[in-house]
Amino acid sequence: MAKILVIEDDVTFLDLVRVHLAGAGHEVIMAEDAVVGLRAVIADQPDLVVLDIFVPYLDGFEVLAALQGDPATQGIPVIVLTGQGDDDTFARARQLGAAAFLTKPVEGTRLIRVIEEQLAARPESGVSQE
Repeated sequence: MAKILVIEDDVTFLDLVRVHLAGAGHEVIMAEDAVVGLRAVIADQPDLVVLDIFVPYLDGFEVLAALQGDPATQGIPVIVLTGQGDDDTFARARQLGAAAFLTKPVEGTRLIRVIEEQLAARPESGVSQE
């Protein structure tokens, strides 16, 4: 079981993602804005972050840059999950260090598959693959 932080301002979508991740056996931490999300990274030390680009207070690119710029958090894989699926958004997310990029709507099975791939690829994750 992995600890996954989801930073998403659409509470309905956030709850849907929570249901899928919890159903796959993961512990889910939810944040409805970037500030709460960054605080949760420090407090809860998640194994992986699922991040929307358009969240209040800071955009997802700023959150991604902050996570990648801090040695304490740069090893946490970040999956960008956004409704903005254009090439520029994808390129910028990759440039800032996103481990994967998904567009909304996304099937729960695909989201789980990408999360599991990222967790398995993470060195020294300590996450059990049950």
